[in-house]
Amino acid sequence: MTSIHSVPHAETITVGRGDEARDIAILTRPAAATTAPAAPALVWLGGYRSDMSGTKALEMDALAAEKGLAAIRFDYSGHGASGGEFRQGTISRWLEEALAVVDHAGLPSLVLVGSSMGGWIALRLAQELARRGTGPRLAGMVLIAPAPDFTVELIEPNLSEAERTSLAERGYFEEPSEYSPEPNIFTRALIEDGRANRVLTGIIETGCPVHILQGMADPDVPHAHALKLMEFLPADDVVLTLVRDGDHRLSRPEDIARMKAAILSIVDAGGAADL
Repeated sequence: MTSIHSVPHAETITVGRGDEARDIAILTRPAAATTAPAAPALVWLGGYRSDMSGTKALEMDALAAEKGLAAIRFDYSGHGASGGEFRQGTISRWLEEALAVVDHAGLPSLVLVGSSMGGWIALRLAQELARRGTGPRLAGMVLIAPAPDFTVELIEPNLSEAERTSLAERGYFEEPSEYSPEPNIFTRALIEDGRANRVLTGIIETGCPVHILQGMADPDVPHAHALKLMEFLPADDVVLTLVRDGDHRLSRPEDIARMKAAILSIVDAGGAADL
C-alpha cells in the first residue's frame, strides 16, 4: 500500500503585492510519522531557468521519501509551474520567494540543496535568516556547481560589445542555451540587482556545514569559481568535491550518488533523524 507520505502535496502561495504579486508553486513532502521531529527537511533551490521537475530535484525528493524526511521543492517566478514573468526575475525577487516558501513551511530545521544559481540563493537565504534572527535553523547546505555572484563574476567581464549595446538599448541580451532550444535572456535589471546581492565580498558565515560538488569540465561555472567561494567560507565546516570529468549539470548516476551521499552526511552529522 502506498503511504500518504510518499505523495508530495502541491499548493500555491502568493508573494508580493499589487503589480508585484506572483503565484509560487510548491511541492511539499511531509516527513514520515516515524521520523524524529528534529530531523531536517530538504529544500531544493534550482538554477537559472531550471525547475523543480529536473533530475536532481526529483532525486533529492526520492531520497527524502526513502529516508522519511520532509522535502520542499518550488519554482521561482517565471519558472516551471509558478506565475510571473521570467524577464522580471532578479536575485532579490527570487530570494524573496525562497524566504516566503521557507516561512510558509514553518519547519524548524533545513538542509538547503542549491544548484548553480540556487547556490547563490542558498547563501543569500542564510544571510537573510541570520539578519532576521528568526526562522528555521540551517542544518547544512549542499551546493552543486554553485554560481554565487555569477552576473558580476562570470557574465559582466565577458560581455561582447554587441551584448553591451543590447543591454543599453533593449534592456537585455540573448545567448544560445546548451540546455534548451530557447535562448538564455539576461536583463539589465538582473545584472544591476546582482551587484546588490554579491556574497564574494567578505567572510560568509552560513553557521552550518557546507558540501560543494563541482565538475572540473563545467563550461558554465569554472571550478576556479568554487575554489574562490571556499576562500570566503573560512568559518564553516566546508567540504569541496571536485569531479574531474563532471559537467555543469552533474546529473549522471555517479553524480546523483555523490549528491545523495553529501546530503545524508549532513543529515547524519546532525544526529536528528532515525535513518
